[in-house]
Amino acid sequence: QSTTATRILLILLSLFLFTQVFGLSSVAQVVLGKGNTGHYLSINMAFGIGTTLGVYAAGGVSGAHLNAAITITQCVLGNISWTTLAAYIIGQFLGSFMAAATVFAVYYDAIYDYTKGNLTVSGPHATAMIFSTYPAPSVSLQGAFFTEFIATVMLILGVMVIHDEKNNAAIKGAQPMLTGMLVLGIGLGMGLNTGYAINPSRDLPPRIFTAIAGWGTAVFTAEHSWWWVPVTAPILGCLFGVFIYKLCIDFHNHPVHENEHEKQQAGMETS
Repeated sequence: QSTTATRILLILLSLFLFTQVFGLSSVAQVVLGKGNTGHYLSINMAFGIGTTLGVYAAGGVSGAHLNAAITITQCVLGNISWTTLAAYIIGQFLGSFMAAATVFAVYYDAIYDYTKGNLTVSGPHATAMIFSTYPAPSVSLQGAFFTEFIATVMLILGVMVIHDEKNNAAIKGAQPMLTGMLVLGIGLGMGLNTGYAINPSRDLPPRIFTAIAGWGTAVFTAEHSWWWVPVTAPILGCLFGVFIYKLCIDFHNHPVHENEHEKQQAGMETS
């Protein structure tokens, strides 16, 4: 078995090298390129590709815990210990923070050219949304919360469908790719209101980075102190999604060996 330190490192690397760097850099390219170097679809695809590669990178050792909401849900269900929970979340947050710093360094010149050195959260040259999510101007805080909640319900339902061995699970080698497609699908259909954070460790560490790097405390106070929504709504959405899955699907499934045993019994009764 791998040590806790190794698990932290693997999660950190998978987030740092893949999930967040791909995703955040695609947003940077769209925003800073003023639509000439990509569109909303580019962002959806990049986050999907990043998720796929992140799961491939860390899936074997850590179970690819790239989302704090899912990790917390697994702990509540008793599948991982509190110590493991702490290790995973530390790894997720460190990796996400490093990814934000890396994208900032890569696009440093472009950011300062675009903003003329005035780093803002809102306005015509706002750039904070490169790193973290912010709600659309037309969406209420309650509507934004509900959007994040439902999007994360769909995420956890999809993850469980893909991985459930008692159901019609995908073959192991295809699971990371299907998980990436799931994230792509959520972005294609549920990104308008909030930018589909669906993951506290995708949203909060880059927000902390932007507060340090020059955007200031406005990243926490903007949009009626929006920052807590992409932290709490995904956690609640994950817990509710697991409940729905167990109620509607899992409780009606039987393990493969039970099904075989029932068939044998039926055969014996027929005899």
